[in-house]
Amino acid sequence: MYAIGVDIGGTKIAVGVVDEGGTILAQVRRDTDADDVANIDRAIADAVTELVKEHEVGAIGLAAAGFVSPDRTAVTFAPNIAWRDYPLAQKVRELVDVDVPIVVENDANAAGWAEFRFGAGRDATDMLMLTVGTGLGGAVIVGGELVRGKWGVAAEVGHMRMVPGGHYCGCGHEGCWEQYASGSALVRDAQHAAVAQPGRAVRLLELAGGDPEELNGPQVTRAAQEGDELAVELLANLGRWIGEGAASVAALLDPELIVIGGGVGAAGELLLGPVRRGYESQLSALGHRPVAKIELAEHGNEAGIVGAADLARR
Repeated sequence: MYAIGVDIGGTKIAVGVVDEGGTILAQVRRDTDADDVANIDRAIADAVTELVKEHEVGAIGLAAAGFVSPDRTAVTFAPNIAWRDYPLAQKVRELVDVDVPIVVENDANAAGWAEFRFGAGRDATDMLMLTVGTGLGGAVIVGGELVRGKWGVAAEVGHMRMVPGGHYCGCGHEGCWEQYASGSALVRDAQHAAVAQPGRAVRLLELAGGDPEELNGPQVTRAAQEGDELAVELLANLGRWIGEGAASVAALLDPELIVIGGGVGAAGELLLGPVRRGYESQLSALGHRPVAKIELAEHGNEAGIVGAADLARR
């Protein structure tokens, strides 16, 4: 049975038809406005309508960045889109002429499920997915099942408190893990380093056109891949934070595999090496327990589409 997966971002949505093997057969995109939820509904409906003209589908999965209700019909809260107790599935159903189940999933859960079923975790039973992008999202699979929690908001690992009195987080607290283990953290540290150590940041400043505030994550990765010492250090520091935090999660969940997704994965071993070292440095009882494998995600930006479709089909 084919299913449609919808990956909803703050400025655009990606929508695809996915077969039972996790292959995207057709895909379309639409621009959206994060402050206009009705506009997002219409964009989803328009894209779905276009795809069902050519493909017979049996379910629609909507991957949303936010807290999803336990019955998987609504978004109770979203940090970057104006959803508050928003009945997303119902709103979309009213706009599409397709009588199939419509399921809402957290976007990190959807991406994690795609990796578990069809990607890096296809041979695992217990897996932690970390989506390292602007923020830090997570998905947890235990015994082959996605862990959603009683209220549907499990695996928000980016908001575990790591540093008392640390950097302020958009969630309203201080010292959250995502303030140290995210693309935003990498950019913040790079910009600070470029101001404080301009002599070491020559290549980074060159890539940023001379303006530290224009530095971004891909520029840091590019400089590191060229061998720039400061950029390598910045990625190593990010990797250490990811690894050390993952060891805390492992104390609770004991995963066999940790999958790193999101944009920073482009750094490859420049990131993974420090992640693995940071993980082992903080793993309890090291030497007396198996050490989880840490691998890069395989599905990239299409994971949300694939995972949302497969979870809706199930």
